[in-house]
Amino acid sequence: MHLELTETQSLIRDTIRGIAAERIAPIAARLDKHVGHKHYLENINFLGEHGFVGLNVNSQYGGAEADTISFALVIEELGYVCASTAVCISINNMVAEVIQAVGSEAQKQDVLPKLCSGASGAFCLTEVDAGSDPAGMACRAEKVEGGYKLNGAKIYITNGSFAEYLVVWAVTDPAAPKGKGISLFLIEKEKVQGISITKSEEKMGQNGSPTNTINFDDCFILASCLMGAENAGFKIAMSELAGGRIGIAALSLGIARAAMDVAKNHMLERKQFGQRLWDMQGLQWMVADRETEIEAARLLIMQASWLKDQEKPFAKAASMAKLYASEMAGRATDTAIQLMGGAGYISDYPLERFARDARITRIYEGSSEIQRIIIAREILKEL
Repeated sequence: MHLELTETQSLIRDTIRGIAAERIAPIAARLDKHVGHKHYLENINFLGEHGFVGLNVNSQYGGAEADTISFALVIEELGYVCASTAVCISINNMVAEVIQAVGSEAQKQDVLPKLCSGASGAFCLTEVDAGSDPAGMACRAEKVEGGYKLNGAKIYITNGSFAEYLVVWAVTDPAAPKGKGISLFLIEKEKVQGISITKSEEKMGQNGSPTNTINFDDCFILASCLMGAENAGFKIAMSELAGGRIGIAALSLGIARAAMDVAKNHMLERKQFGQRLWDMQGLQWMVADRETEIEAARLLIMQASWLKDQEKPFAKAASMAKLYASEMAGRATDTAIQLMGGAGYISDYPLERFARDARITRIYEGSSEIQRIIIAREILKEL
């Protein structure tokens, strides 16, 4: 078993680390106070233009044709400096992957090169009564002459206010058993009527990234917008969510690393009772526990990524990585604040932002409770 990164993976990590430090880190605190700031959008476009969207997309469609480990490294390094930017790039990669997986050749040739060069997408699955239970969605696509008429709403949509392409799940057969009559559509937002987008939500964290409700009101879409087979969209959603969980796990790892690095540097400089904080055994143990958990999260993420790249079953591994890394990020940010004392609680330091950014990782892309259900279900299959 080889645990070292390949030369290509190391190059990708080092490149995105440099870009993140130079372009994103200096404005991360400002982005936290300004949703959809112009610099945020500029950086998203820049990352797309430089190959960090469509990381797993084939080169014939403009993608980088990298692997899932490289994707995880990119999201981790972005999460280290700005979780808002990291989640946007993670979603854009998810959108590109689902189009490549089930889109028609015409859809792939038309949309993927645009996504891979800086356009943005949105993953439209969640509804008011269909969050942890997406099979219970109510958004409906009624078949009409020439296409479908779409009605309903999707909530908590990352990139919603500026996404150019939407991948949208909707019920196409209301009479089918739950989860069996759902289809997937690819919509170019500016080419259809009947779409309205609410103002961005005011959130606890990850404030640079816009989160919106998207309403569909008698929105006519062509039959060519369908991706994959009609009424077969739910299985696609579950598969893509598993891949997305690797991204959120990596983002969580980046936040945790950043928080602990700030705290460790503070401990080297701050003195109490005539000695550095770093020289106090009780505090050393707190650091040791969190750093061990950071490495454990990294290994879980690498395992899930490797399984996905080998086209082996990876749902359990992805849920384990997401569950552990997101819960660990909460512990790491809390420990880092405790190690810094009062300084960790004020906004002069980034720890309070890291703590707020980390909290949502236990909720989106499937809550911690849902991950435990998935893990238990997969374990039962193995018995």
